[in-house]
Amino acid sequence: MSNRYRILITNDDGMAAPGLRALVEVARELGEVIVVAPNSPQSGQGHAITIEEPLRLFPVNAFPGIKAWECSGTPVDCVKLAKHVLLKDQPIDLCVSGINHGSNASINIIYSGTLSAAMEASLEKINSIGFSLLDYSWDADFRPAQHYVRHIMEYVLETGLTDCKLLNVNVPKLPMEKIRGLRICRQADARWRENFVEATDPRGQKYYWLTGEFVNGDPQDDTDIWALENGYVSVVPSGHDLTHHRSIPPLKPLEQTTIPQKI
Repeated sequence: MSNRYRILITNDDGMAAPGLRALVEVARELGEVIVVAPNSPQSGQGHAITIEEPLRLFPVNAFPGIKAWECSGTPVDCVKLAKHVLLKDQPIDLCVSGINHGSNASINIIYSGTLSAAMEASLEKINSIGFSLLDYSWDADFRPAQHYVRHIMEYVLETGLTDCKLLNVNVPKLPMEKIRGLRICRQADARWRENFVEATDPRGQKYYWLTGEFVNGDPQDDTDIWALENGYVSVVPSGHDLTHHRSIPPLKPLEQTTIPQKI
């Protein structure tokens, strides 16, 4: 594969995350790599951006031979600064985010800083991929994931993405020989059943920790949750259009209703 490709890498776990290092190891073999990552963990930030304070970029020597910057903002801020400041007027062939420590399957894409960073790049018409490994441990073994990361990156670099500019890729926590392959699938209809643990601090003030249970009410075999539970790497073509298209025709009669005039 030619090294003519320019690859932007980001994440939501910060510059020191082992998952980021694992992603850089793969990407540097496929093209010119630029890294822009948050200077602190940003999990669960979703598509948040920084607007009430200035953003800062700090060059770092995190990866030999690779230009890298820490950003004071969110994962989405990282992509915006890379696109419009650091790489202004320069083409970006692929943006990859991750490898996240933990699942971003199903509804988790809504909350994920990892996927939101990749989605921001897709809004700029850049082919983008968010990678996650279903292992929350800082000492997770990313080697099985790297095999599939490379395969998917090579495919997208060589073939491109057409209507969809974003892939959400999740890798099960399994040894290489146990992973059964890839499944192109849809996002499962699942949710978090949330709970808040209440406690009291030394000053007598109450505080709350968010906890919850992931509930999958979608038993079909074409979803990302099914793929992961059955030993496959899930690949979900994703996007930013939140329109519920099937609901447009049933709501059309609303256009014909009379709106009372206020007196």
